[in-house]
Amino acid sequence: MSPTVTTAFDQAAAEGRAALVGYLPAGFPDVAGGIESLRAIVDAGCDVIEVGLPYSDPVMDGPTIQAAAQQALDGGVRTRDVLRTVEAVAATGVPTLVMTYWNPVESYGRDSGRSRGRSGVERFAADLAAAGGAGLITPDLTPDSGEEWIAAADAHDLDKVFLVAPSSTDARIAMTTAACRGFVYATAVMGVTGARATTSELAAPLVARTKALTPTGTDLPVAVGLGVSNGDQAAEVASYADGVIVGSAFVRVLLDHADDRAAGLRAVAALAEDLAGGVRRG
Repeated sequence: MSPTVTTAFDQAAAEGRAALVGYLPAGFPDVAGGIESLRAIVDAGCDVIEVGLPYSDPVMDGPTIQAAAQQALDGGVRTRDVLRTVEAVAATGVPTLVMTYWNPVESYGRDSGRSRGRSGVERFAADLAAAGGAGLITPDLTPDSGEEWIAAADAHDLDKVFLVAPSSTDARIAMTTAACRGFVYATAVMGVTGARATTSELAAPLVARTKALTPTGTDLPVAVGLGVSNGDQAAEVASYADGVIVGSAFVRVLLDHADDRAAGLRAVAALAEDLAGGVRRG
């Protein structure tokens, strides 16, 4: 049986800490190197992994993740490589989700002769489940526009992670948390993604509001994506959130060591160890 996100968050909570969620795009610096890097951060303490699906129009991503995604695309990465990455990382026993813009899912398998009467969404859900994936994070898809994905995810026992933001109304947060499974992604910085020197004053109130608006009886963790870049920031976010999501900082370390892959792996593992220590302090 594939590892589950719920189990990872429950285990972290049982240890009195937040979960550490690590992100890297598939195919960066190449497919094999991406798998190696993700395994390194798993070994160093990440509880849940997000595998990014590189996309040609990443409007919500900052320059660091855009650069990595473009490198992956230039290297010829395809959705099948993303699923291969998921399979390799999930085999470590850590729950592994895909984070993607919606268009690649909707168009998945188009013109490949694999339709057999199924939509791209249905095919993607089936193939993600077959690869051992735990679910999908959809930053540009909201529950009220995601009926097809929700149905496909439920049919294949996949988690559905939607986003809330400081600008979200109470009604939208309530609708979003009701549709989530696994965790809800609180993006607590207005604007594009990226590591930051300080954490946002909007984050803790957003977490509190999200928890208050989660349906009664639903034990849904709230994980914060905030531009965390070190263990001290992770500790601060872990003091009020169930999970700390880190992406740009991992990508930046690998970009900074582009000429020395072994050094990059050591550096990305060291960052994961620092962050893992932070969520335990928090």
